[in-house]
Amino acid sequence: MALVHISSTTTTTTFILVLLASFFLISRATPTPEGSDVDYIEFPLNLEYLEAEFYLFGSLGHGLDVVAPGLAHGGHPPIGARLAKLGFLVKDIILQFGLQEIGHLRAIKSRVRGFPRPLLNLSSAAFGQVMNSAFGRPLHPPFDPYANEINYLLASYVIPYIGLTGYVGTNPELQHATSKKLIASLLGVEAGQDAVIRTLLYERRTQIVHPYGVSVAEFTNRISILRNRLGKAGLKDEGLVVPISEGSDGRVPGNILSADKDSLSYSRTPAEVLRILYGGGDEHVPGGFYPNGADGHIARSYLNN
Repeated sequence: MALVHISSTTTTTTFILVLLASFFLISRATPTPEGSDVDYIEFPLNLEYLEAEFYLFGSLGHGLDVVAPGLAHGGHPPIGARLAKLGFLVKDIILQFGLQEIGHLRAIKSRVRGFPRPLLNLSSAAFGQVMNSAFGRPLHPPFDPYANEINYLLASYVIPYIGLTGYVGTNPELQHATSKKLIASLLGVEAGQDAVIRTLLYERRTQIVHPYGVSVAEFTNRISILRNRLGKAGLKDEGLVVPISEGSDGRVPGNILSADKDSLSYSRTPAEVLRILYGGGDEHVPGGFYPNGADGHIARSYLNN
């Protein structure tokens, strides 16, 4: 009887341990299934790398390889990024943005494995091509984002709003509360950055951008129209001055924040984001700021197809 009792106890104990181990493995695997939260959290690294390098170089003259080399994970140094000619206030703001992006990279990589910094083209030529596309003709002289403060602010207008709409689009796709919290926290700061840039430009909205003879407001409108065209998903972008019917509650032409008729943020899918960042309206064809394409499972899935 004693032998039977020991055998029964051992069997029961073994069975319980197997159940516990199975539960542990399942619970550990559930938050990170392929194609769900991990991929959606990883994808924004592409834009966070771009923003970090653009803001750090613009304010300091160097980027992640000096300020936080571990976060680059050995990725290619960006092409053409350099120190911008900025006044004290704007330089201070842009430096803060760059340091915030370091925090974003760190936060995302604490949740998912991530990937090394992709090759980024932050040259004057890359931004010049964006502006040429926005105006439908070559600007003379070519637009240089680093030449002066107003140019740099206009170039900055190009970037964070794309990430903002991407985060809005990502949140409903997430399955887990911790993932939603992370994305919402990132969205809050990206929205703040976009609001600061838009405010600085709104203050200068009637200023003529030399030597192009075009106002700051017209520049933003054309950039927003371009992003709508490349995104191929309808109206999700608005400049600083709009028809009154498209302003806040349909009452004013001023458009300090871009939002829909109920003043809710627009959202974009990863495919829409890539169409804009690649500059050609096709998520399958790299280019623009990403000569070799973006990285991560989602971006690579489009490149492989």
